[in-house]
Amino acid sequence: MTLKTLLNETHRSLGAKMVDFGGWDMPIHYGSQIDEHHLVRNAAGMFDVSHMTVVDLKGARTREFLRHLLANSIDKVKVTGKALYSCMLNAQGGVIDDLIVYFLADDFFRMVVNASTREKDLAWIRQHAAAFDVEVVEREDLAIIAVQGPQARALVAGLVAESDRAALDKLGRFAALDVTSTDGAPLFVARTGYTGEDGYEVLLPQSAVVAFWNALHAAGVKPAGLGARDTLRLEAGMNLYGQDMDEAVSPYEAALSWTVTLDEGREFIGRPVLEAQKAAGNARQMIGVVMDDKGVLRHGQKVLTANGEGEILSGTFSPTLGKAIAFARVPAGELSDVRVDIRGKEVPVRVVKFPFVRDGQAQAGINL
Repeated sequence: MTLKTLLNETHRSLGAKMVDFGGWDMPIHYGSQIDEHHLVRNAAGMFDVSHMTVVDLKGARTREFLRHLLANSIDKVKVTGKALYSCMLNAQGGVIDDLIVYFLADDFFRMVVNASTREKDLAWIRQHAAAFDVEVVEREDLAIIAVQGPQARALVAGLVAESDRAALDKLGRFAALDVTSTDGAPLFVARTGYTGEDGYEVLLPQSAVVAFWNALHAAGVKPAGLGARDTLRLEAGMNLYGQDMDEAVSPYEAALSWTVTLDEGREFIGRPVLEAQKAAGNARQMIGVVMDDKGVLRHGQKVLTANGEGEILSGTFSPTLGKAIAFARVPAGELSDVRVDIRGKEVPVRVVKFPFVRDGQAQAGINL
């Protein structure tokens, strides 16, 4: 059975083209994916991400549990509301999912995981939480709206109770705060996102989501679909689970070494494999590539290097840059001559550092 968020009819009334996304009926665009992409880069757009899974973890040993569960160190977050991005690994060092976890109290953490991995994530978390007496509560009562772009924060502030605006204005990046909307709805506002732009991800009761979406729309925030979300996140150098990584790929092979903390004395799931991989120094590498020739880089295309073959992971035409960009996973080693097999023709690509775009601008070395 296809799942629907409470905003489904609202999307349809706005002319959205709906598609199946991991079993959910979601908007791919509302007329023009390109226009929605530029809207977020230049002003503000909003995304319905209520299909994602919110999990509350409660108990005296929750931090100890997260030390065991996550490759990144939960001890980095010491201030209430602060967020941590991490991978959750299997015993083979492969990525079960990537997620964000918020520190709300010594015995209370909140986690947001991907929609497509909901069932396996919850099963894995519950399996390992039992030994720590941690209560795992799926928050099906919460919806999520992401408001992204240079004007996003100011537009959200106008819908927050006046008494909460000063605190919200001071909220740092990768942190969250409980506030109240002008309509009296409780909002958990996180200064996070998946577009490379500033903005918020707002968690709120399902009963309040339609009214809040409509209030954002009335304030001038236009809707954006999953199509723009995908081109925005790739430009911003952000991985997509299932395409750029999965249970057969380690964080080191997904350009996520920065999310691995090999702190002394912490035995997290998958650590021995990661330590061996790091010591060997021969793991596959995920790189960013730009194609200056005309054409599009697509998932599954063969990548040719001096060290052997790899493949394109996420690939798209970048609306901001006006050319094709992609992630690729290739063998370890030097990368001077890299080509992509496009319908039998070997097309040269440039290896570049990502993000490709930051704060709406091409990063150094992306454009010739």
